[in-house]
Amino acid sequence: MQQDILINWSPQETRVAVVEYGAVQELHVERTLERGLVGNVYLGKVARVLPGMQSAFIDIGLDRAAFLHVADLMSSITSRHADADNTAALKPIEKQLFEGQTLMVQVLKDPIGTKGARLTAQVSIAGRLLVFLPQDNHIGVSQKIPVTQREDLRQRLQVLASDMGGGFILRTNGEDATDAELGEDIAYLRKTWARIKDAALRLPPTSVLHQDLSLLQRVLRDMVLENTQSIRIDSREQHDKLKMFATEFMPATLQRLQLHSGERPIFDLFNIDEEIAKALGRRVDLKSGGYLIIDQTEALTTVDVNTGGFVGARNFDDTIFKTNLEASQAIARQLRLRNLGGIVIVDFIDMVQAGHRDAVLAEFQKQLARDRIKTSVNGFSALGLLEMTRKRTRESLAHQLCEPCNACMGKGVVKTARSIGYDILREILREARQFNPREFRVIASPKVIELFLDEESQHLAGLSDFIGKPISLQAEAAMAQEQYDIVLL
Repeated sequence: MQQDILINWSPQETRVAVVEYGAVQELHVERTLERGLVGNVYLGKVARVLPGMQSAFIDIGLDRAAFLHVADLMSSITSRHADADNTAALKPIEKQLFEGQTLMVQVLKDPIGTKGARLTAQVSIAGRLLVFLPQDNHIGVSQKIPVTQREDLRQRLQVLASDMGGGFILRTNGEDATDAELGEDIAYLRKTWARIKDAALRLPPTSVLHQDLSLLQRVLRDMVLENTQSIRIDSREQHDKLKMFATEFMPATLQRLQLHSGERPIFDLFNIDEEIAKALGRRVDLKSGGYLIIDQTEALTTVDVNTGGFVGARNFDDTIFKTNLEASQAIARQLRLRNLGGIVIVDFIDMVQAGHRDAVLAEFQKQLARDRIKTSVNGFSALGLLEMTRKRTRESLAHQLCEPCNACMGKGVVKTARSIGYDILREILREARQFNPREFRVIASPKVIELFLDEESQHLAGLSDFIGKPISLQAEAAMAQEQYDIVLL
Protein backbone atom coordinates (compact mmCIF):
# COMPACT_ATOMS: atom_id res chain seq x y z
CA MET A 1 0.00 0.00 0.00
CA GLN A 2 1.60 3.24 -1.18
CA GLN A 3 1.76 6.16 1.21
CA ASP A 4 2.47 9.87 0.90
CA ILE A 5 3.70 12.15 3.69
CA LEU A 6 2.41 15.72 3.63
CA ILE A 7 4.13 18.41 5.73
CA ASN A 8 2.54 21.77 6.48
CA TRP A 9 5.10 24.12 8.08
CA SER A 10 4.72 27.53 9.69
CA PRO A 11 7.03 29.33 12.17
CA GLN A 12 4.73 28.46 15.06
CA GLU A 13 3.68 24.93 14.16
CA THR A 14 4.61 21.88 12.09
CA ARG A 15 1.88 19.45 11.01
CA VAL A 16 2.47 16.09 9.33
CA ALA A 17 -0.12 13.81 7.76
CA VAL A 18 0.52 10.26 6.54
CA VAL A 19 -1.88 9.47 3.68
CA GLU A 20 -2.65 6.08 2.13
CA TYR A 21 -5.01 5.80 -0.86
CA GLY A 22 -6.40 9.26 -0.18
CA ALA A 23 -7.23 8.59 3.49
CA VAL A 24 -5.30 10.13 6.38
CA GLN A 25 -3.80 7.42 8.60
CA GLU A 26 -1.65 9.44 11.01
CA LEU A 27 -1.42 13.04 12.20
CA HIS A 28 1.53 14.59 14.02
CA VAL A 29 1.67 18.12 15.44
CA GLU A 30 4.62 19.97 16.97
CA ARG A 31 4.42 23.55 18.23
CA THR A 32 7.55 25.67 18.45
CA LEU A 33 6.82 27.11 21.90
CA GLU A 34 5.97 23.69 23.36
CA ARG A 35 9.15 21.87 22.34
CA GLY A 36 10.93 20.62 25.45
CA LEU A 37 14.63 20.33 26.20
CA VAL A 38 14.72 16.62 27.10
CA GLY A 39 17.39 14.85 25.06
CA ASN A 40 19.35 18.02 24.27
CA VAL A 41 23.11 17.85 24.87
CA TYR A 42 24.98 20.90 26.20
CA LEU A 43 28.54 21.87 26.99
CA GLY A 44 27.81 22.82 30.60
CA LYS A 45 29.85 24.93 33.00
CA VAL A 46 29.90 24.08 36.71
CA ALA A 47 28.41 27.02 38.58
CA ARG A 48 28.41 25.56 42.08
CA VAL A 49 29.28 22.26 43.80
CA LEU A 50 27.19 21.19 46.82
CA PRO A 51 29.03 18.47 48.79
CA GLY A 52 26.22 18.24 51.36
CA MET A 53 23.71 17.29 48.66
CA GLN A 54 26.26 15.43 46.50
CA SER A 55 25.12 17.48 43.55
CA ALA A 56 26.08 20.47 41.44
CA PHE A 57 24.42 23.34 39.62
CA ILE A 58 25.43 23.52 35.96
CA ASP A 59 25.06 26.56 33.72
CA ILE A 60 23.75 25.47 30.31
CA GLY A 61 22.63 28.88 29.11
CA LEU A 62 19.09 28.84 30.54
CA ASP A 63 17.50 31.34 32.94
CA ARG A 64 18.12 28.96 35.86
CA ALA A 65 21.09 26.70 36.49
CA ALA A 66 20.40 23.01 35.95
CA PHE A 67 20.79 20.27 38.56
CA LEU A 68 23.22 17.32 38.36
CA HIS A 69 23.37 14.58 41.02
CA VAL A 70 26.50 12.52 41.62
CA ALA A 71 24.67 9.33 40.54
CA ASP A 72 24.23 10.87 37.08
CA LEU A 73 27.90 11.76 36.73
CA MET A 74 30.22 9.55 34.74
CA SER A 75 33.54 8.76 36.42
CA SER A 76 36.16 6.06 36.30
CA ILE A 77 34.58 4.16 39.20
CA THR A 78 30.92 5.00 38.57
CA SER A 79 29.13 2.18 36.78
CA ARG A 80 26.30 3.09 34.46
CA HIS A 81 24.35 0.19 35.89
CA ALA A 82 25.03 0.92 39.55
CA ASP A 83 22.12 1.49 41.90
CA ALA A 84 21.50 5.23 41.77
CA ASP A 85 20.48 5.22 45.44
CA ASN A 86 23.74 3.66 46.59
CA THR A 87 25.68 6.91 46.60
CA ALA A 88 28.12 5.56 49.20
CA ALA A 89 29.88 3.59 46.45
CA LEU A 90 30.32 6.68 44.30
CA LYS A 91 33.31 8.96 44.34
CA PRO A 92 32.28 12.22 46.13
CA ILE A 93 31.18 14.90 43.72
CA GLU A 94 33.59 17.49 45.17
CA LYS A 95 36.47 15.22 44.05
CA GLN A 96 35.10 15.02 40.50
CA LEU A 97 33.90 18.56 39.78
CA PHE A 98 35.08 22.08 40.51
CA GLU A 99 33.58 25.51 39.79
CA GLY A 100 34.29 26.73 36.27
CA GLN A 101 34.85 23.22 34.91
CA THR A 102 33.19 22.34 31.60
CA LEU A 103 31.54 18.99 30.91
CA MET A 104 29.10 17.46 28.47
CA VAL A 105 25.61 16.98 29.91
CA GLN A 106 22.19 15.93 28.66
CA VAL A 107 18.76 17.08 29.87
CA LEU A 108 16.72 14.40 31.66
CA LYS A 109 13.80 16.59 32.79
CA ASP A 110 12.57 19.96 31.59
CA PRO A 111 12.56 22.95 33.99
CA ILE A 112 9.32 23.05 36.01
CA GLY A 113 8.18 26.13 37.91
CA THR A 114 11.10 27.38 39.97
CA LYS A 115 13.14 24.21 39.48
CA GLY A 116 15.89 24.06 36.88
CA ALA A 117 16.38 21.22 34.42
CA ARG A 118 17.62 17.83 35.65
CA LEU A 119 20.84 16.68 33.95
CA THR A 120 22.90 13.57 33.40
CA ALA A 121 26.48 13.22 32.21
CA GLN A 122 25.65 9.77 30.83
CA VAL A 123 24.76 10.76 27.27
CA SER A 124 22.42 8.58 25.22
CA ILE A 125 21.24 9.26 21.66
CA ALA A 126 17.94 7.83 20.45
CA GLY A 127 17.51 6.55 16.93
CA ARG A 128 14.50 5.00 15.24
CA LEU A 129 15.34 1.45 16.34
CA LEU A 130 18.25 1.83 18.78
CA VAL A 131 19.56 3.95 21.62
CA PHE A 132 23.31 4.63 21.41
CA LEU A 133 25.38 4.74 24.62
CA PRO A 134 28.67 6.32 23.47
CA GLN A 135 30.28 6.18 26.94
CA ASP A 136 29.40 2.53 27.59
CA ASN A 137 29.85 -0.88 25.99
CA HIS A 138 26.56 -2.34 27.20
CA ILE A 139 24.40 -4.21 24.65
CA GLY A 140 20.80 -4.42 25.81
CA VAL A 141 17.26 -5.11 24.66
CA SER A 142 14.06 -3.35 25.69
CA GLN A 143 12.33 -5.02 28.64
CA LYS A 144 9.04 -4.82 26.71
CA ILE A 145 10.29 -7.33 24.14
CA PRO A 146 9.33 -10.94 25.08
CA VAL A 147 11.99 -12.71 27.16
CA THR A 148 12.20 -15.59 24.68
CA GLN A 149 13.46 -13.26 21.93
CA ARG A 150 15.85 -11.07 23.91
CA GLU A 151 18.95 -13.26 23.83
CA ASP A 152 18.82 -13.81 20.05
CA LEU A 153 18.30 -10.08 19.46
CA ARG A 154 21.15 -9.22 21.83
CA GLN A 155 23.52 -11.53 19.96
CA ARG A 156 22.47 -10.09 16.57
CA LEU A 157 23.08 -6.59 17.84
CA GLN A 158 26.42 -7.55 19.35
CA VAL A 159 27.61 -8.81 15.97
CA LEU A 160 26.44 -5.67 14.13
CA ALA A 161 28.04 -3.31 16.67
CA SER A 162 31.24 -5.26 17.33
CA ASP A 163 34.62 -3.48 17.33
CA MET A 164 33.00 -0.05 17.02
CA GLY A 165 33.01 1.13 20.64
CA GLY A 166 29.99 2.28 22.59
CA GLY A 167 26.88 0.40 23.57
CA PHE A 168 23.38 0.00 22.15
CA ILE A 169 19.92 -0.77 23.45
CA LEU A 170 17.35 -2.18 21.03
CA ARG A 171 14.07 -0.28 21.26
CA THR A 172 10.68 -2.01 21.25
CA ASN A 173 9.89 -1.00 17.67
CA GLY A 174 13.20 -2.58 16.55
CA GLU A 175 12.02 -6.06 17.49
CA ASP A 176 11.31 -7.09 13.87
CA ALA A 177 13.95 -4.94 12.17
CA THR A 178 16.29 -6.43 9.58
CA ASP A 179 20.08 -6.30 9.87
CA ALA A 180 20.15 -3.68 7.11
CA GLU A 181 17.71 -1.43 9.00
CA LEU A 182 19.70 -1.81 12.22
CA GLY A 183 22.91 -1.06 10.32
CA GLU A 184 21.43 2.18 8.95
CA ASP A 185 20.41 3.25 12.45
CA ILE A 186 23.87 2.45 13.84
CA ALA A 187 25.50 4.53 11.10
CA TYR A 188 23.16 7.47 11.78
CA LEU A 189 23.81 7.35 15.54
CA ARG A 190 27.59 7.18 15.17
CA LYS A 191 27.59 10.09 12.75
CA THR A 192 25.47 12.10 15.20
CA TRP A 193 27.89 11.34 18.06
CA ALA A 194 30.86 12.38 15.92
CA ARG A 195 29.18 15.76 15.29
CA ILE A 196 28.53 16.22 19.01
CA LYS A 197 32.17 15.54 19.91
CA ASP A 198 33.36 17.91 17.20
CA ALA A 199 31.03 20.66 18.45
CA ALA A 200 32.28 20.16 22.03
CA LEU A 201 35.80 21.02 20.87
CA ARG A 202 34.79 24.09 18.86
CA LEU A 203 32.00 25.78 20.81
CA PRO A 204 32.23 27.82 24.04
CA PRO A 205 30.69 26.67 27.38
CA THR A 206 26.85 26.74 27.72
CA SER A 207 26.49 25.97 23.99
CA VAL A 208 23.96 23.48 22.63
CA LEU A 209 25.88 20.55 21.14
CA HIS A 210 22.89 18.53 20.01
CA GLN A 211 19.14 19.07 19.91
CA ASP A 212 16.69 16.23 19.86
CA LEU A 213 15.34 15.98 16.34
CA SER A 214 12.46 18.20 15.31
CA LEU A 215 9.29 16.67 13.91
CA LEU A 216 10.51 17.49 10.39
CA GLN A 217 13.69 15.49 10.90
CA ARG A 218 11.87 12.65 12.66
CA VAL A 219 9.73 12.30 9.54
CA LEU A 220 12.81 11.21 7.60
CA ARG A 221 14.22 9.13 10.45
CA ASP A 222 11.09 7.36 11.68
CA MET A 223 8.23 7.57 9.18
CA VAL A 224 9.71 6.87 5.76
CA LEU A 225 9.13 3.25 4.78
CA GLU A 226 9.73 1.22 1.62
CA ASN A 227 6.21 2.00 0.42
CA THR A 228 6.60 5.78 0.92
CA GLN A 229 6.43 7.29 -2.56
CA SER A 230 6.69 11.00 -1.71
CA ILE A 231 7.41 13.45 1.12
CA ARG A 232 5.89 16.81 0.22
CA ILE A 233 6.54 19.99 2.17
CA ASP A 234 5.13 23.47 1.53
CA SER A 235 8.09 25.55 2.80
CA ARG A 236 11.09 26.15 0.53
CA GLU A 237 13.34 27.05 3.48
CA GLN A 238 12.48 23.87 5.40
CA HIS A 239 12.67 21.81 2.21
CA ASP A 240 16.27 22.95 1.73
CA LYS A 241 17.10 22.17 5.36
CA LEU A 242 15.58 18.72 5.07
CA LYS A 243 17.61 18.08 1.91
CA MET A 244 20.79 18.90 3.83
CA PHE A 245 19.76 16.61 6.70
CA ALA A 246 18.82 13.82 4.29
CA THR A 247 22.07 14.19 2.33
CA GLU A 248 24.13 13.65 5.49
CA PHE A 249 22.04 11.14 7.43
CA MET A 250 19.27 9.65 5.27
CA PRO A 251 20.42 9.68 1.62
CA ALA A 252 17.87 7.02 0.66
CA THR A 253 15.03 9.50 1.32
CA LEU A 254 16.37 12.29 -0.92
CA GLN A 255 14.66 11.23 -4.15
CA ARG A 256 11.24 11.19 -2.42
CA LEU A 257 11.53 14.70 -0.96
CA GLN A 258 9.43 17.21 -2.92
CA LEU A 259 8.60 20.91 -2.58
CA HIS A 260 4.89 21.64 -2.84
CA SER A 261 4.38 24.86 -4.77
CA GLY A 262 0.74 24.61 -5.85
CA GLU A 263 -1.81 27.36 -5.40
CA ARG A 264 -3.91 25.34 -2.94
CA PRO A 265 -2.48 24.74 0.57
CA ILE A 266 -1.00 21.27 0.85
CA PHE A 267 -3.46 20.14 3.53
CA ASP A 268 -6.39 21.17 1.32
CA LEU A 269 -5.42 18.53 -1.24
CA PHE A 270 -6.64 15.70 0.99
CA ASN A 271 -9.01 17.63 3.30
CA ILE A 272 -6.61 17.20 6.22
CA ASP A 273 -8.10 20.00 8.33
CA GLU A 274 -11.50 18.36 8.01
CA GLU A 275 -10.00 15.05 9.17
CA ILE A 276 -8.42 16.80 12.17
CA ALA A 277 -11.82 18.22 13.14
CA LYS A 278 -13.39 14.76 12.87
CA ALA A 279 -10.58 13.20 14.92
CA LEU A 280 -11.46 15.49 17.83
CA GLY A 281 -15.09 14.34 17.93
CA ARG A 282 -16.65 11.41 19.78
CA ARG A 283 -18.62 10.02 16.86
CA VAL A 284 -17.13 8.41 13.75
CA ASP A 285 -19.61 7.54 10.99
CA LEU A 286 -19.07 4.38 8.96
CA LYS A 287 -19.86 4.19 5.25
CA SER A 288 -22.51 1.52 5.84
CA GLY A 289 -24.53 3.76 8.16
CA GLY A 290 -23.12 2.38 11.42
CA TYR A 291 -20.98 4.49 13.71
CA LEU A 292 -18.38 4.44 16.50
CA ILE A 293 -18.41 6.34 19.79
CA ILE A 294 -14.88 6.93 21.11
CA ASP A 295 -14.31 8.12 24.69
CA GLN A 296 -10.87 8.80 26.11
CA THR A 297 -10.46 8.68 29.91
CA GLU A 298 -7.47 8.79 32.25
CA ALA A 299 -7.40 5.01 32.67
CA LEU A 300 -8.35 3.75 29.21
CA THR A 301 -10.06 4.43 25.89
CA THR A 302 -13.42 2.87 25.06
CA VAL A 303 -14.84 2.32 21.57
CA ASP A 304 -18.52 1.43 21.16
CA VAL A 305 -19.75 0.03 17.83
CA ASN A 306 -23.36 0.67 16.75
CA THR A 307 -25.31 -0.42 13.65
CA GLY A 308 -27.01 2.96 13.32
CA GLY A 309 -29.02 3.07 10.09
CA PHE A 310 -27.35 0.05 8.45
CA VAL A 311 -29.98 -2.51 7.35
CA GLY A 312 -28.33 -3.71 4.16
CA ALA A 313 -27.72 -7.39 4.97
CA ARG A 314 -30.30 -10.14 4.46
CA ASN A 315 -30.57 -11.05 8.14
CA PHE A 316 -29.72 -9.47 11.47
CA ASP A 317 -26.61 -11.63 12.12
CA ASP A 318 -25.11 -10.65 8.75
CA THR A 319 -25.88 -6.97 9.43
CA ILE A 320 -24.01 -7.15 12.74
CA PHE A 321 -21.11 -9.08 11.19
CA LYS A 322 -20.62 -6.63 8.32
CA THR A 323 -20.86 -3.64 10.64
CA ASN A 324 -18.23 -5.14 12.97
CA LEU A 325 -15.92 -5.93 10.03
CA GLU A 326 -16.11 -2.35 8.79
CA ALA A 327 -15.71 -1.05 12.35
CA SER A 328 -12.52 -3.09 12.87
CA GLN A 329 -10.89 -1.26 9.95
CA ALA A 330 -12.14 2.13 11.13
CA ILE A 331 -11.04 1.57 14.75
CA ALA A 332 -7.48 0.63 13.74
CA ARG A 333 -7.30 3.82 11.66
CA GLN A 334 -8.72 5.98 14.46
CA LEU A 335 -6.16 4.63 16.94
CA ARG A 336 -3.39 5.81 14.61
CA LEU A 337 -5.10 9.05 13.64
CA ARG A 338 -5.83 10.11 17.23
CA ASN A 339 -2.66 8.47 18.62
CA LEU A 340 -4.61 6.70 21.35
CA GLY A 341 -2.36 4.71 23.68
CA GLY A 342 -2.62 2.55 26.78
CA ILE A 343 -5.54 0.20 27.39
CA VAL A 344 -8.26 0.18 24.72
CA ILE A 345 -11.59 -1.61 25.20
CA VAL A 346 -13.71 -2.21 22.08
CA ASP A 347 -17.38 -3.09 22.48
CA PHE A 348 -18.26 -4.70 19.17
CA ILE A 349 -21.92 -5.52 18.57
CA ASP A 350 -22.60 -8.95 20.12
CA MET A 351 -22.07 -11.80 17.62
CA VAL A 352 -23.78 -15.15 18.16
CA GLN A 353 -21.62 -17.17 15.77
CA ALA A 354 -18.07 -17.99 16.88
CA GLY A 355 -16.94 -17.89 13.24
CA HIS A 356 -18.04 -14.27 12.97
CA ARG A 357 -16.08 -13.34 16.13
CA ASP A 358 -12.96 -15.07 14.81
CA ALA A 359 -13.25 -13.31 11.44
CA VAL A 360 -13.69 -9.88 13.05
CA LEU A 361 -10.71 -10.51 15.38
CA ALA A 362 -8.54 -11.63 12.44
CA GLU A 363 -9.50 -8.53 10.41
CA PHE A 364 -8.79 -6.26 13.37
CA GLN A 365 -5.34 -7.80 13.93
CA LYS A 366 -4.62 -7.49 10.19
CA GLN A 367 -5.44 -3.77 10.29
CA LEU A 368 -3.38 -3.24 13.47
CA ALA A 369 -0.37 -4.88 11.81
CA ARG A 370 -0.05 -1.70 9.69
CA ASP A 371 0.50 0.40 12.84
CA ARG A 372 4.07 1.57 13.40
CA ILE A 373 3.33 1.64 17.16
CA LYS A 374 3.41 -1.68 19.02
CA THR A 375 -0.03 -3.13 19.78
CA SER A 376 -1.15 -6.23 21.66
CA VAL A 377 -4.64 -7.77 21.31
CA ASN A 378 -5.90 -10.08 24.06
CA GLY A 379 -9.04 -11.20 22.24
CA PHE A 380 -12.64 -11.16 23.46
CA SER A 381 -13.29 -11.26 27.21
CA ALA A 382 -16.04 -13.25 28.95
CA LEU A 383 -18.26 -10.18 28.63
CA GLY A 384 -17.72 -10.02 24.86
CA LEU A 385 -15.41 -7.00 25.02
CA LEU A 386 -12.21 -6.92 22.98
CA GLU A 387 -9.22 -5.91 25.09
CA MET A 388 -5.98 -4.53 23.65
CA THR A 389 -3.08 -2.21 24.42
CA ARG A 390 -1.22 0.28 22.25
CA LYS A 391 2.10 1.72 23.37
CA ARG A 392 2.01 5.37 24.50
CA THR A 393 4.61 7.31 22.54
CA ARG A 394 3.31 10.89 22.84
CA GLU A 395 0.23 12.85 23.82
CA SER A 396 -2.96 11.97 21.98
CA LEU A 397 -4.17 14.41 19.34
CA ALA A 398 -7.01 15.60 21.59
CA HIS A 399 -4.65 16.30 24.50
CA GLN A 400 -2.33 18.21 22.17
CA LEU A 401 -4.97 20.41 20.57
CA CYS A 402 -7.68 20.73 23.24
CA GLU A 403 -8.18 21.63 26.89
CA PRO A 404 -11.01 20.94 29.36
CA CYS A 405 -14.16 22.98 28.78
CA ASN A 406 -14.59 25.87 31.24
CA ALA A 407 -18.33 25.24 31.42
CA CYS A 408 -18.29 21.52 32.22
CA MET A 409 -14.71 21.34 33.63
CA GLY A 410 -13.93 18.31 31.51
CA LYS A 411 -16.95 16.24 32.57
CA GLY A 412 -18.48 16.43 29.11
CA VAL A 413 -21.92 17.33 30.52
CA VAL A 414 -23.46 20.19 32.49
CA LYS A 415 -26.39 20.24 34.91
CA THR A 416 -29.73 21.19 33.41
CA ALA A 417 -31.10 24.68 34.01
CA ARG A 418 -33.76 23.15 36.28
CA SER A 419 -31.12 21.37 38.40
CA ILE A 420 -29.22 24.63 38.81
CA GLY A 421 -32.47 26.41 39.68
CA TYR A 422 -33.18 23.94 42.47
CA ASP A 423 -29.56 24.31 43.72
CA ILE A 424 -30.17 28.08 43.91
CA LEU A 425 -33.42 27.64 45.86
CA ARG A 426 -31.70 25.37 48.40
CA GLU A 427 -28.78 27.81 48.71
CA ILE A 428 -31.17 30.75 49.38
CA LEU A 429 -32.88 28.72 52.10
CA ARG A 430 -29.52 27.95 53.76
CA GLU A 431 -28.45 31.60 53.58
CA ALA A 432 -31.77 32.79 55.03
CA ARG A 433 -31.23 30.64 58.13
CA GLN A 434 -27.80 32.19 58.79
CA PHE A 435 -28.25 35.82 57.71
CA ASN A 436 -30.95 38.46 57.75
CA PRO A 437 -30.51 40.59 54.59
CA ARG A 438 -33.07 43.01 53.23
CA GLU A 439 -33.23 41.14 49.91
CA PHE A 440 -31.70 38.19 48.00
CA ARG A 441 -30.54 38.79 44.43
CA VAL A 442 -29.90 35.82 42.12
CA ILE A 443 -27.40 36.40 39.33
CA ALA A 444 -27.33 33.49 36.86
CA SER A 445 -27.28 32.54 33.18
CA PRO A 446 -30.20 33.74 31.03
CA LYS A 447 -31.57 30.20 30.69
CA VAL A 448 -31.80 29.73 34.48
CA ILE A 449 -33.35 33.18 34.99
CA GLU A 450 -35.89 32.47 32.24
CA LEU A 451 -36.85 29.26 34.04
CA PHE A 452 -37.50 31.19 37.29
CA LEU A 453 -39.64 33.72 35.44
CA ASP A 454 -41.72 31.03 33.76
CA GLU A 455 -42.00 27.40 34.89
CA GLU A 456 -40.44 27.80 38.35
CA SER A 457 -41.99 31.16 39.22
CA GLN A 458 -44.45 29.55 41.64
CA HIS A 459 -41.67 27.78 43.57
CA LEU A 460 -39.60 30.98 43.71
CA ALA A 461 -42.58 32.97 45.02
CA GLY A 462 -43.33 30.26 47.59
CA LEU A 463 -39.75 30.37 48.90
CA SER A 464 -39.89 34.18 49.09
CA ASP A 465 -43.07 33.99 51.19
CA PHE A 466 -41.57 31.27 53.41
CA ILE A 467 -38.39 33.23 54.29
CA GLY A 468 -40.19 36.57 54.35
CA LYS A 469 -37.69 38.28 52.02
CA PRO A 470 -37.96 39.45 48.40
CA ILE A 471 -35.89 37.58 45.79
CA SER A 472 -34.85 39.53 42.70
CA LEU A 473 -33.39 38.08 39.48
CA GLN A 474 -30.59 39.28 37.21
CA ALA A 475 -29.50 37.54 34.00
CA GLU A 476 -25.77 37.56 33.18
CA ALA A 477 -24.98 36.50 29.61
CA ALA A 478 -21.30 35.87 30.41
CA MET A 479 -22.14 33.20 32.98
CA ALA A 480 -22.06 29.51 32.07
CA GLN A 481 -25.14 27.46 32.87
CA GLU A 482 -23.68 26.03 36.11
CA GLN A 483 -22.46 29.40 37.38
CA TYR A 484 -24.51 31.63 39.68
CA ASP A 485 -24.16 34.13 42.52
CA ILE A 486 -26.54 34.90 45.38
CA VAL A 487 -26.02 38.46 46.59
CA LEU A 488 -27.27 39.53 50.04
CA LEU A 489 -28.53 43.13 49.91
